[in-house]
Amino acid sequence: MYQNNFSKEEWEEIKERYELAIDRIRLMEQENTVKEPFIEYFRKMAAFVMLIKNIVQLKEENSLADLAIKEYKSINRSLYEDITGDNYLVSYANPTYACDRMGVKYGKLLSFLYTELRSIIIYAYEKRLYELTIYLELLIEVYNYFEAEDEFTYKDVKRAIYDFMYDYCDLLVTRRIREMIDTELAFATDIIMTSDLSDLKYLYQYGDYISENEERTAKFLNSLPEKQIKAMADTFTEGYRLGFIANNLDISKKAIVNLRYQIGFERMVRQVIHNFEKMGLKPTIYRAAYNAMNRYQQHKIGYHATSPNRQYDYDHRFDIGIFLDKALKVRKLESLKTGLEQYKDKAALYAGPSLIQVFGEELFAPEDKKEVIRLDKRQQKLYVDYYNEANFIHEKYLKLSETSFTIISYPIPEIGEDFEAIFAETVKVNTLDSDLYRKIQQAIINALDQGDYVYVRGTGANRTDIKVKLHPLKDKEKETNFENCVADVNIPVGEVFTSPQLKGTHGTLHVPKVYLHDLEYRDLELVFQDGRVIGYNCKNFDSDEKNKSFIKENLLYNHDTLPLGEFAIGTNTTAYMMGRKYDIAPRLPILIAEKTGPHFAIGDTCYKMAEDKKVFNPDGKEIIARDNEISLLRKTEPDKAYFNCHTDITLPYDEIKEITVCLKDGTTIPIIKDKRFVLEGTQILNKAFDEETMEP
Repeated sequence: MYQNNFSKEEWEEIKERYELAIDRIRLMEQENTVKEPFIEYFRKMAAFVMLIKNIVQLKEENSLADLAIKEYKSINRSLYEDITGDNYLVSYANPTYACDRMGVKYGKLLSFLYTELRSIIIYAYEKRLYELTIYLELLIEVYNYFEAEDEFTYKDVKRAIYDFMYDYCDLLVTRRIREMIDTELAFATDIIMTSDLSDLKYLYQYGDYISENEERTAKFLNSLPEKQIKAMADTFTEGYRLGFIANNLDISKKAIVNLRYQIGFERMVRQVIHNFEKMGLKPTIYRAAYNAMNRYQQHKIGYHATSPNRQYDYDHRFDIGIFLDKALKVRKLESLKTGLEQYKDKAALYAGPSLIQVFGEELFAPEDKKEVIRLDKRQQKLYVDYYNEANFIHEKYLKLSETSFTIISYPIPEIGEDFEAIFAETVKVNTLDSDLYRKIQQAIINALDQGDYVYVRGTGANRTDIKVKLHPLKDKEKETNFENCVADVNIPVGEVFTSPQLKGTHGTLHVPKVYLHDLEYRDLELVFQDGRVIGYNCKNFDSDEKNKSFIKENLLYNHDTLPLGEFAIGTNTTAYMMGRKYDIAPRLPILIAEKTGPHFAIGDTCYKMAEDKKVFNPDGKEIIARDNEISLLRKTEPDKAYFNCHTDITLPYDEIKEITVCLKDGTTIPIIKDKRFVLEGTQILNKAFDEETMEP
């Protein structure tokens, strides 16, 4: 039935409301009751809704599955063609076009509405008729204002949108909570576990935009022997299990794991689900958020497909600015708490996320449009405060300090003609010998633990010049500053990391070109004083104002400053050489890139909200650098202790002049010098570099 969990009476009422809304919107395509320049906008909206109506009907009749794959593709293209390629230039989803056609004031507002209503695609596919209907009713309410041209103002339209978001905040936020912790919401799980994965029609059952990436990935995984699929899944789930062991956590107390992946990986994910079931874990699999209430900027948190248009995602990253105020912030926090309280029994069983990430998309440098919605200073503070307060609510119910995670990455076909070779090489990188790396990395830690600070200097175009202060060790026989990170939660193997002492950490971090959170940064420079960012710039745009705004919004996440939460030395020279061999280094995900050189993370430490739990290295020493001066505020001023972000910025080996441990007595221990490992016990890592020079 197309009824979800409603009673018969409730369902009949919803269905009646839906049919009335459809009948009203159908008339929009023929009516002339709205004047130019708005009539074309509403006609396009009405035409889109009619496409959705057809999907609802197919789902009601259970006939969607009977379509041929050509018909599936045709439907998929019709739903997304408006925002793909050059079509986006003349789409009302494009704020620039909308403002040009309808004026800046209404253009921004109606471009938001046009984009927000695209969420009804997923409501149709997931049989969520109630959510679909309320969005249709919002469209009709706004349309009615424009019909009464002389009787409404801009404030009336904006108020209608605000009231909708405020009134339905509880519904939208609570649903998102359920999707994370309620295994009964099994839309994606059912597709994965019951579909014939050899018939690629299953890809189109999600409702997401399906590109060549998804089809070619699914075909490629179908071509692999079952033994390899199982090995890939085993590497992934074993890392998750080992993460609990490494952190002295009891996985037997948990029952729910949140799986996230890119559409096309279902064959591997099916095996992953079987593996987790053997551990006593059932999956929740939620879709990356579509609506502005739940989206986190342009990031895809949850399962997703290739974006139909990354500029579209970027343009609408702060759409919440249309309705965000103090009352809405409070309402959203109340809804979050209400949802978690309602499902607190399930929340207590939450084990943490398990992510299959992808890499290989074309590099993306966004256009910075003046017409997009931005957060003003007041809203920036509300935005930051919301996530700070939400963080503590999540901790109370989900007990994040008792959860773990794992992440692994694979390439997608967009990476180029060497896709299959790069995929095979990535599998190799993901399964390197952890024991070997553990020994090598222990040699690095032994040197680092003698130091007062670490000095890092770039070479060539890299202007990095920074001193990283280390915590003093009271008992060097029992304590260490650095974690020996092998292939458990963060796959692949290959780094040692610490939370630096902020006071005494000074200098400049510079990268000529880096790709962070799917955005390209050119000549990125961060200046630190006592471990905090005091200056920043890049050269993406033709003005410092735009460049600094770009960094603040997308790297500092609207904070005025961030601390240095992590310093690490990556040791995976095999992964580094893979990037060079196939000329894909800029496209490597941070999960792999962070292992290919030293990296610096701005934001929270790696031990966020688990600082009081003792952690030990394989050699038995306790890692004492779990806090810094800011995270320690959790004991006195908890609202100032966390930033809810952690962004790794890596310097590749070929941009390093030196990484040197500096002791209090003035002596030094070089670890890397002129792009090569020189510390005794680490030279084997240079073998990957030397193999390249020996190639004919």
